[in-house]
Amino acid sequence: MEVIKKVRKLCICCMEEHEVQIVRVQEHTNFKGMVVDYTAEYEYCEKADEYVAEGDMISHNDISMKDEYRKANQLLTSMEIGNIRSKYGISQTDLASLLGWGGKTITRYESHQVQDRAHDFILRKIDGDPEWFLELLCQGREKVSEPAYQKYYEIVAKRYEDRQDDYLRKSIFAQYIRYENDPDSCGRTRLNLDKVVAVIRYFANSAKMFHLYKVKLMKLLWYADSLSFKRRTLAITGLVYAALPMGAVPIAHKSLIDLKGVSYEEEEFPDGSGYRFVKTSDEDYSALNSDEIKILDKVIDICGKDTKEQIVNRMHKERAYKETEQGEIIKFRYALDLSID
Repeated sequence: MEVIKKVRKLCICCMEEHEVQIVRVQEHTNFKGMVVDYTAEYEYCEKADEYVAEGDMISHNDISMKDEYRKANQLLTSMEIGNIRSKYGISQTDLASLLGWGGKTITRYESHQVQDRAHDFILRKIDGDPEWFLELLCQGREKVSEPAYQKYYEIVAKRYEDRQDDYLRKSIFAQYIRYENDPDSCGRTRLNLDKVVAVIRYFANSAKMFHLYKVKLMKLLWYADSLSFKRRTLAITGLVYAALPMGAVPIAHKSLIDLKGVSYEEEEFPDGSGYRFVKTSDEDYSALNSDEIKILDKVIDICGKDTKEQIVNRMHKERAYKETEQGEIIKFRYALDLSID
C-alpha cells in the first residue's frame, strides 16, 4: 500500500469524521479469461481497517485495470486513444462519425470499453498515417459541420505536410524492395537513406569538391559504394545503380535528391536546367563510420575536381559500365576491378 495523501472528511467506512488516507494498492482480477494485475486507488480507514472506493475512484480503477489488459494484449490504452484524437483536434463524436462507428464508440474506448483488434488497427492507422486520415476526412465531409471540417482539415493537412520526408522515404523503399535479396545489386547492404543523405552532404560540404551537379553526384555515389565494396565487400548506402548513357545512376535518383537534409539549387542553362548541390551548416555525419568517411575522402581526392564530362568519361572506362547493358543493373562484382583505390 502506498499513501498518496491524507484528507480529513466523513469516512464512509466508520461514518465518523477523521483523517482518511488516499492510497494505491496492487490488485489483480480476472478479465476476459485473463488474470490482470493493476494499480487501484482507494480511501483507507485505519479505524475499520477497510478500503473503499466511490464515484471517480471506481471509474479510475476500472480504466486502470482495462488499460493493463490492453497493454498485455498490445492494444492502445485509453489515454493513447485520447492522444490520437487530440493530435488532430477532433471530437469523440466526430471521429466516430467519420469512421462510421456508433456515436459513443470513441467515448467508450477512452473510458471503460476495450476496443477490438480491428478498431485498434484503424486507430493506429489514423495515428501513423495522416494521408489516410485526410482522405477519410474528405470522404466524410458531410458527416461533420463545415466549421469543424475546416478546422480538422487544416490540422491534418499540416501534419501531412510535416510527414513529406517519411512518405518520400516509403516511396523510395518501395522501389528497392525487389533488390533486398540480391546482394550483387545492392552491395550486400540494405538501403540506408540516412547514409545516403549523409554521403551527399559530405560531398557537398567538402572544400575539395568542384561544382557538384546531379550528373557528377550520381557517379560519386557509385564510386563511393563500389570502392567500399572493393575494400570491405560491403557498400555504404545500399543504393542500386543502373547503367545509363552518362554512367551509373541510382534507382529512384529523382526522389533521392528531395530527401530532407539534401540542399540544392536549380539553375537554368541554354540546354535546360540543372541541380547544383550546395554546402549546408549541417556537418553531422554520425550515420557514417570512420572507414566510410575515409572512403568518401578517397573518392573526393580522385574525383572531386572532375567536371561532368571528365567523370562521365571516367565512368565509361570502368569495366562495370562497359560490361553492363544499357538500362540494366550494374553488379557489384565488378567493383573488384574498380580503377580507383
